[in-house]
Amino acid sequence: MYLLLQLILTVLVSISQEHNTIAKYVPPYTSIVVPITKHTDAAKPLYSVKIMTSYINMQYMHANFLIDIDAPFIWHDCILQWNMHPGSCPSNTLCTYPVSCEEYQCTDARTTYSYKNPSCPPVTNSSTLPGWGYCTCPVNVVNPITKSCGQALLNYDDFTVNTSDGKNVFTGLYGANPNAACAPSSSFQSFPSGVTGVMAFSSSPYALPAYLYQPLKRSLALCFPSTSSTPGVLFFGSGPYYLLPQSDVDIKSLLSYTPLLKHPDSFGYFIVVTSIVIGRRSIYLSPNITTKLSTIEPYTTLRSDIYNRMVRIFLIYTTGLPRVRPVAPFRICFRTFTRIILRVPDIDLVLSSGNKWTISKANSMKQVTKDVACLAFIDGGATTEHAIVIGTIQLEDNFLEFDLENMSVGFSSSLLHRQTSCANFNFTLTNST
Repeated sequence: MYLLLQLILTVLVSISQEHNTIAKYVPPYTSIVVPITKHTDAAKPLYSVKIMTSYINMQYMHANFLIDIDAPFIWHDCILQWNMHPGSCPSNTLCTYPVSCEEYQCTDARTTYSYKNPSCPPVTNSSTLPGWGYCTCPVNVVNPITKSCGQALLNYDDFTVNTSDGKNVFTGLYGANPNAACAPSSSFQSFPSGVTGVMAFSSSPYALPAYLYQPLKRSLALCFPSTSSTPGVLFFGSGPYYLLPQSDVDIKSLLSYTPLLKHPDSFGYFIVVTSIVIGRRSIYLSPNITTKLSTIEPYTTLRSDIYNRMVRIFLIYTTGLPRVRPVAPFRICFRTFTRIILRVPDIDLVLSSGNKWTISKANSMKQVTKDVACLAFIDGGATTEHAIVIGTIQLEDNFLEFDLENMSVGFSSSLLHRQTSCANFNFTLTNST
């Protein structure tokens, strides 16, 4: 009897120790990571992420998706296939499983979480797949470049990305299974070459962040490159984040934060700018003005009254610089010379937190030709929907962290002043331990 009790006690202790070991397991990664590519072969500069899609012939297929922090859901070049047996999918085609028009996701994506565009026609349930017996779920999509409406079919999708500890990219993978939508190949003719989808990183429950679970923290970090030759980096997770050559400096420690707001008519992200400061002069803004952050619009757009005041002050501080005929869409342009440094003032956005987001020359001026540089802010008109929209040129080589749990956004201002850039992340694959 004593030996039996001793055996039972030993087994229980062993189970308890095993349970504690499992409970204390901490994965080697803190985030997922993907490269960001800048494209300059479309109507405006755009940025994409490369993500693994289906697994065929012992390897993953890859696709490039535009980064859109305003889109309600993901959509890309694929087709629906309900009978997914080997060989049923045409070669060089991405096949995904359909969502029926009778499922709740279909109603959601058509109503509450749809694209907000009144010019899109109503959708119907007329389409079916041969042999399936159910109606598919057409949804409206809006081309972020042309703003034109199209239709796609809602699906069950599958995406895979690499994991990271913020310094290394691991061979270990992380999978997500969102509802996305399949659009015909013709939908992407206006997209940059090789880009065949829109990856939604918005606050919508059908955007990718909603499908990324523990142990990942709900935090999206973006670092857009300023050139097409070397990628920037996107993280989703808790950090830390490291860029070369300062591999011991966590970029997170350099960030200043301000509250992140939601807008009732948008799935995007907004902040409050209380004033714009150039030199010693300030433009004070109404407290009910919200500022939208965009990953699609290239240049910061200001409502006319704000733009005109900013331009007047900017010209005061650039007196003596040779002006030239404006190059559309810009109003203020200067002649640049090889031997003369173009000295322009910083533009500070003072935020509701009291912190300043400094836009220095690398982000405020656009070199449009070898001899001409323009102020990369544009007049959005007197009745623009949002008084301020911060564009991607102003985001390049700035590190942004959207903390979706605490509803705040962190910003670094230009990393060039820290002797690094968004192109300095090390994407060399490493085995996780």
